[in-house]
Amino acid sequence: MEKSERESIEAASKEICRQFKSLINTEDVETLKNLQILILGRLQDSNAVLSHFNQYSEQCFTEIASDFSRNTRLLKSMKSDLDHIFQKLRSMKAKILKHYPDAFQEAPASKIVDDRPDLEIALSGKATL
Repeated sequence: MEKSERESIEAASKEICRQFKSLINTEDVETLKNLQILILGRLQDSNAVLSHFNQYSEQCFTEIASDFSRNTRLLKSMKSDLDHIFQKLRSMKAKILKHYPDAFQEAPASKIVDDRPDLEIALSGKATL
């Protein structure tokens, strides 16, 4: 490249830069910069709060994890015990029905009502109030 060609390219580059600078308002750029700094501060604060919450949650989990697993094991053993009990009751009922067929007379469905407070509907489908 010749020196004059290089100088003309440099002059054109400077002119383009000057025109770009004239398109941008420096006050707007400063305002955007300040807003970005403000947002960065808020995001850093939020990150700190979330990190603290995660640490607290982890601490709480480690404190209750053993209780939770112990209670889970207890519930599983209770369920298996209840399943065994109901299985025995069903077999006893079957034996009684075999020897005494009229021992468990079926009650009419209209008289059987689920008396739990959240389900006050008769088994026959009629509401009781």
